[in-house]
Amino acid sequence: MNARVFFLAMAIGCGAPAALVAQDDMRTETVRFAAGASGTTITDRITGYESVLYTLGAEAGQRMQISLEPSNLATYFNVYAPGKGPGDEAIANAGTMGEMVPDLNRFDGVLPASGTYTISVYMMRSAARREEVSDYELAISIEGATGDTVQNDYADGLQGGPDFYRVATSGGGVLNLREAPSGGAAVVTTLNNGQNVRNLGCRMEEARRWCRVATLADPGFEGWAAGDYLVEGSNDPSAGTTGAARGSGAAATDMPGAAEQACLQAVTEETNNPDVVLLSSEFSEAGTEVIVGVGAGQAPWQCIAYRDGSTTRPMSLTDEGSL
Repeated sequence: MNARVFFLAMAIGCGAPAALVAQDDMRTETVRFAAGASGTTITDRITGYESVLYTLGAEAGQRMQISLEPSNLATYFNVYAPGKGPGDEAIANAGTMGEMVPDLNRFDGVLPASGTYTISVYMMRSAARREEVSDYELAISIEGATGDTVQNDYADGLQGGPDFYRVATSGGGVLNLREAPSGGAAVVTTLNNGQNVRNLGCRMEEARRWCRVATLADPGFEGWAAGDYLVEGSNDPSAGTTGAARGSGAAATDMPGAAEQACLQAVTEETNNPDVVLLSSEFSEAGTEVIVGVGAGQAPWQCIAYRDGSTTRPMSLTDEGSL
């Protein structure tokens, strides 16, 4: 009997439940994969009764694999289907070997529904009440192409939804409209905060929801936008369009040019965060200085782009730049 199995047997023998955490000791972290990636590894820590809920999007039929490597052998995780969480029945408990748990703290299963999954990392009661600490690495991957249509969609969040979305970005920034559902895809144009677009359907890629949308005002554009920043909208084509970005036929200041797009891509790769927006740019003979906002708070990053398409390594302008 290995150490993990022995520890688990002792905990169960003492009457400890698989997970026992107070609601106010839970924190939630949103998982995003880097552009073009199918997985990520998270390094984190919990103490005592603290637990962490990692949320990420996936579709029915895809294969999710999870591996937890903790410093404290009393650390385990549960996997919850869309719409479920602590207090509900989990689809797998990594402390109990079974069909989707080939070994302790390993999950390998084909997902039953499309939507946002939750991975809850916690410590057993016996360790939690002693305020023990667990440092861990959590590796998550989602593989398998999405089908032609969304299957078993939880709460109709991908196939259905409103006929129109409205862009809702923090701080009033613009939202990138991309050629494909990926933070690494080329930017078609940008959408203004408050702008309405037509909903053409959403999918899960890179652990997040991407929605294919079409602009309402001429000239028309279609592309993919991060669903985190879309809320129910209307068919009003004029909302949020004052100063809105336009297509290739308009002035260069209305749409990210080659320098801006090069820096948007460079910042995406540097931060592993596909949520980037153009804040400003200033041309000079020495190079174009581009300021890019990263994340929900649009933390500013600086990048210099040159005529040959190369850029300097992006630099955070604040301590929040890596968020």
